[in-house]
Amino acid sequence: MKQTITILFLLLTFSGFTSENLKTSKSKLVLNNLKCIATVDERYQSVNVEMCEVVGGDFWIPYHLIDNERVKSEGLAALKRSIPPINLYEKKLRDLASALGPMYIRVSGTWANSTYFQDDDDAKLTAAPAGYENVLTRAEWKGVIDFCEAVDAKLVTSFAISDGIRDNEGKWTPAQIEPLINYTKSIGGEIAAAEMFNEPSHASYGAAPEGYDAAYYARDFEAFKCFVDSLYPEIKLMGPGSTGEGGVLPGHRSMETDEVFATSPKPEFDIFSYHYYGGVSKRCRGDLTPENALTEAWLSRTELGLKYYEDARNKYLPKAPIWLTETAEASCGGNPWAATYVDCFRYLEQLGRLAKKNVQVVMHNTLCASEYALIDQDTHDPRPNYWAALLWNKLMGTKVFESKSSIDGLDIFIHNLKGTSAGKAVMVVNPTEMETTVEIPIQAQQYLLTADDILSKTVRLNGKIMELNSDDTLPEVKGENKKAGEIIIPARSIMFLAIHNK
Repeated sequence: MKQTITILFLLLTFSGFTSENLKTSKSKLVLNNLKCIATVDERYQSVNVEMCEVVGGDFWIPYHLIDNERVKSEGLAALKRSIPPINLYEKKLRDLASALGPMYIRVSGTWANSTYFQDDDDAKLTAAPAGYENVLTRAEWKGVIDFCEAVDAKLVTSFAISDGIRDNEGKWTPAQIEPLINYTKSIGGEIAAAEMFNEPSHASYGAAPEGYDAAYYARDFEAFKCFVDSLYPEIKLMGPGSTGEGGVLPGHRSMETDEVFATSPKPEFDIFSYHYYGGVSKRCRGDLTPENALTEAWLSRTELGLKYYEDARNKYLPKAPIWLTETAEASCGGNPWAATYVDCFRYLEQLGRLAKKNVQVVMHNTLCASEYALIDQDTHDPRPNYWAALLWNKLMGTKVFESKSSIDGLDIFIHNLKGTSAGKAVMVVNPTEMETTVEIPIQAQQYLLTADDILSKTVRLNGKIMELNSDDTLPEVKGENKKAGEIIIPARSIMFLAIHNK
């Protein structure tokens, strides 16, 4: 009989537990009668590549380069630096991205709202035409299409909304979307899904016409949808793609989601999309700290971010799937510790919690730009979150099961084993300062993610530092055999187990 490999991140059941006997309480691995509560997209774990990266432009400056005197005099402009267009043909980058596939890659961001597609093979324009701020060439866009094909990704994007696309009366026209889609198809590419533009909730910051409001959005979307449905019906339309509502983030918004759906004609999206950042980074005067990053209040905040948009979906488009199309540790490029081990807890908890809520896709921002990137922007070396993403992708399937129970401070997430219907994949996250134990019934393979310090930029798998080989290829990711009986879950760790049933 062939072995059936059941890979487990952990399912723990406790009886008679109290805080007084935490150190001595014993837990047993239990897998019986688990209820399937959700099914997510096979490309659930996905990423963003900012349009700013593709065309080159001003993006968040690394913290060690911030000039505080410039910030005092120039404000937001001093918090960004000019970056060149990304080389999407680099083998190292492609190999690292491929290891996370299959996935969606979203090319969007605020820059996309005012980007002019230069539909010829001439040298790149030195300045954008009137009504635009940025220029996208055919070669740059072909790089995106080729990258998606190479790494088994489907493309998601958004389009320009600025004055350049509009007629003399300010009405939306297909001046940019039509040539971009036609060129995409001409080179064998396809756009799987699209938002009309990036973050209408903050349209006033995103190059929209003056006075842009929900009524304006509704008129634009009606024209946009009519055009896409008639000529490119294969493209799924997402929206509204707003962010920060429901008390998650302070600040002025151009329109609320409820206002968007209160207009006539009411927008009809194929996919209900939203963005989520749990806070604002230090660059933009946020007050988050590394100490907060391991608290239940912070780790559960992703569910607060979902609630407002889930309620809106249920009210206005109850049959539409929900996608989180942009998220990271904090807005404004992330905090310094977004590039360290401590953010692995936020990253994996977010994937686990949202899968339980039947969110279909989660797109992390970004693949390789700023502190919140999975991959270092300059060296293209993996950061701790990349290794966390790699483990999730290796093990977690699309079926999500109900967790029976846990002890306070340990969070448990159960999926089917990726690629099988019989196996289970369970993740346990221990962000606490207390180690505990679990009893496993038979021999298992253990995958244990730890670090020497929560702010370390390196992580260990079963005690060994995770790093690329000397030729920049990925190391083999293997579990460690454990006999039946008790195993230790260290403080501030994430454990994976592989159990072999005969």
